[in-house]
Amino acid sequence: MLALGIDPGVAITGYGLVAGPADDARLVASGTITTPSTLSLSRRLLVVHDELAGLIARYQPQVAAVEELFFGRNARTALAVGHGRGVALLTLAEAGLDIHEYTPMQVKQAVVGYGRATKEQVQEMIRLLLHLEAVPQPDDAADAVAVAFCHLQSARLGALLRSIKDLG
Repeated sequence: MLALGIDPGVAITGYGLVAGPADDARLVASGTITTPSTLSLSRRLLVVHDELAGLIARYQPQVAAVEELFFGRNARTALAVGHGRGVALLTLAEAGLDIHEYTPMQVKQAVVGYGRATKEQVQEMIRLLLHLEAVPQPDDAADAVAVAFCHLQSARLGALLRSIKDLG
């Protein structure tokens, strides 16, 4: 399974493609889609859409995982991230991908085993689990890789639970 993880935004959208199963996962690609601040919001969102559609066409992932929006204290930032998240979800749906959404706490739990892990702990575990020499850069790309890995872990657990149910 090839999972596309997305850390949505308008200025920067992180992406990570991780091939699984989770217990033998490997990083296929990661990076960011950046948009110039000189463009209007609508043009920036179009850039995110077009670049994300290009990634999907190039890598042909089977599934997508998107980080759910975490509302901090800055409503303006949350609104901008929401715009980027909406475009990402639309683009993934247009491509016919099965889309899963995970909270930051779920991602941390799946990667580190502790829902309140620090960003550094998540990044180091991703480096170790995927046998990487260094943490994917920048942080937005590393976050997206963690979201993709989270889905692989979730799919693994779901398959295990289904097999147990079938035995009973």
